[in-house]
Formats: sequence, structure tokens, C-alpha cells
Amino acid sequence: MNKLLVTASAVSIFVGLGGIAAAQEYTIGVSNTVQGNGWREEMICAIKAQALDSGLVSSLNIAHRNTDAAGQLEDIRNLIQAGVDAIVVNPANPEGINAAVKEATDAGIIVVAVDQAVTEPSAYVLSNNQEEYGYLGAKWLFEQIGGEGSVVYMRGAAGASADDDRDKGFKRALAEYPGVSVAQEVFTGWQQDQGKQQILDYLATGIPFDGVWTSGIDNVIVDAFVESDAPLVPIVGADNAGFVGQLASVDGLVGAAVTNPGSIGGAGVTLALQILEGNAPAEKTVLVAPELWDNVSDEGKAKIAEAQNPNLDPEWPVSVSIPDFTTYTTEEIIACKGPGE
Repeated sequence: MNKLLVTASAVSIFVGLGGIAAAQEYTIGVSNTVQGNGWREEMICAIKAQALDSGLVSSLNIAHRNTDAAGQLEDIRNLIQAGVDAIVVNPANPEGINAAVKEATDAGIIVVAVDQAVTEPSAYVLSNNQEEYGYLGAKWLFEQIGGEGSVVYMRGAAGASADDDRDKGFKRALAEYPGVSVAQEVFTGWQQDQGKQQILDYLATGIPFDGVWTSGIDNVIVDAFVESDAPLVPIVGADNAGFVGQLASVDGLVGAAVTNPGSIGGAGVTLALQILEGNAPAEKTVLVAPELWDNVSDEGKAKIAEAQNPNLDPEWPVSVSIPDFTTYTTEEIIACKGPGE
């Protein structure tokens, strides 16, 4: 598939809200396979808030549970049977749900994959650039430790395309720093409790290491160091509210947040509506470029200070909107209400 690489502020060039004319109301289906994770919960709330704010969605049909590709196939087929006009899906893996995606598009249903890609060419993909996410954070971390030493590599969910893409970025950076090695590699499943226990177990071994790269399970990793009274090492995470707050407040913490907005879910609603209204983007895949905010540079410190939001759940990304792509307010996404609620 052809790809466009854009910054969040430039997305409107391709899918701005101005192309949507109020003609009718639609039913949008949603399929998500990770529940209880703050990023995914924000994604669902962004979908609800944008659907409500658009004035074009009469109802949402949301399948939101912990499941695998087989379960998601079932969920998508149920949405097809329900007669939705479009489906916004965060896929379990790139190929595993292609059969159901093709069935949906063959039935005239618009499918927009957000956060992670599918390889079915009839679908649209609107995603944060996950490979660049992995590369930016890893490169910063390796430079921070002087290009020498070992790091704990805390991945997401095995088999998820976002994890695979981030791994490509991490490995690309690792190849540039031959003096850096991986002391321990684990899959957190993007679950807070699991990630925290994994780092506590590794700290208990007493094996020295020089840094930690996390796939967005981050504030609890800092908590584990503090609670264990272990010396802090440089830590990379995402722009989750709790971690961004720690970067500004925890004494001795050196770290960086890589942006990965959960509001991509609301952006997926906007894209689906625009396509339904006959205004499809020029390319099937649009990637939103991440930024890195560290608490070492003046520029990074300024970004971190600006991003503080004590009203958000600690697991929610602070980037609750994407300019010109979502139109709800911060209060509306926190309320997490969709049409009819």
C-alpha cells in the first residue's frame, strides 16, 4: 500500500472535517481487542466523543473486549450482520482478520484500521507511525547511556502489529549502537500489573543494567524503581499522563516520552465519515509522525511542562486530540459519552 507520512497538525490536508456535509446519520461499528489498558480506553472514549460531536452518527456498536484474532473475526462478522455503515478497528494482527475485513468491504462497509495496520487492501489505515516510535525512543536511550551498556526491553503484546513495528524500530536503532545489548526482553501485554511485576522480578535479581525501554507501560516502571529503592536509570515511555508527570516531578529520573495519541480512534471516525460522504483520501494509508519529549533538553522540558494534565487518568496519553482531525473538547473525551448515551 502507498503511505503518506504526516505530522498530527498536517492531517487535515488529507481528511479535514471541512469535507463532511451533514447529509444523513450513520451507524459505526467498533472492534477492539484489549480492555483495561488506559491507551485503549482513551481510544474508545475518543471514538465516542468524535461520533457525538460530528452530528452524523446515530449510534455506535462497540465490541470492546480482551480477545485474539479469532475472537475479533467473530466480532467483525457480528458487526457486518448488524448492518453498520463503517467499522473502526484496532486489529489484533495485520493478517488475522483480513477475511472478515474483506467480507465487510464486499458488503459496502467502510473499514478503517487505527493504531495498527491490516494488510487487506480494501481497508483504510490511519495509524501512529509505530516503527518510528520504537526507533526514536531507542535511539535517545542508547545515546543517553553513552552508546555502551545493556537495557531492559519491555515490549507490548506478542503478535500485535504495533509491537512488531516498534520492534523493527528498536532493532534499527540497536544496529546503530553495537555497544548496546539487551539484558532482558519481556512482553508486558500492555498491562500495567504485568509490566510492573516483570521489572520488580528483574530488579530482584541484582543483575545490573543501564536503561529501560517501554512500549507505553511506563509510570508503573518508575514506581517499581522508587518502591524498591533501586537506583534510577534512564527510562523511555509514551506520552501517558502519569509518566509525563513523573518526568517533571521525580527526583533523579532521566527519561523521554514518545507521543502515541489514543485520539487516533476519534480520527478514525472522522476518516470513516468523510469516506461515507464521498471524500476519500488520496492514499489508503496515513501515518502520523511521533515526537520525543525528554526531560534533559530545554525544548523537551518545555513540551513536558505544557503537556501536564492532572485531570487525566495516569494511563491516558496527554495528547487527547489531533488538530483538525478531532473536534471534541477535553471535557467531552473525559466524559466518554457517545450518541444516545
